[in-house]
Amino acid sequence: MILSVAIAAAAPAAWAGAGASDANHDAAEPISNEKHAFGKQGDPKKADRTITIAMNDKMRFVPGDIKVRQGETIRFVVRNKGKVLHEMVIGTMDELQSHHEMMKQHPGMEHDEAFMTHVAAGKKGEMVWQFTEAGEFYYACLIPGHFEAGMVGKITVTKG
Repeated sequence: MILSVAIAAAAPAAWAGAGASDANHDAAEPISNEKHAFGKQGDPKKADRTITIAMNDKMRFVPGDIKVRQGETIRFVVRNKGKVLHEMVIGTMDELQSHHEMMKQHPGMEHDEAFMTHVAAGKKGEMVWQFTEAGEFYYACLIPGHFEAGMVGKITVTKG
């Protein structure tokens, strides 16, 4: 499940990162061992490569389709080329749809996980993710209205 019950209970809280100029996960924070169907948080010191993804107000990610190898650790540099807040959240399509429904019910919900970054207009964010399983996964902006407008990209993870 993308969000824990404790985070879901925080629905009235202000949106995490909404006022931040840059959205980066603190390098001093310990790396989580929590595993998901789409992988786990990666060690920034062990990133195999960097993929830059642009977000725009046409509700698109560029590129909208990326390919990685199973076991590969990717540093995502996410640039918001638009004038409104965007985010990148990685997950399975079922998880993203479920999270999206929760966001529609609680648009001010505070959330911050290793597989997401919120990026203010004109700024950049980073996250590092290790893809431990082969398969098809996705990244999306779950800000109300953005997912519905098609702000979704695909990650194809091939067997390493």
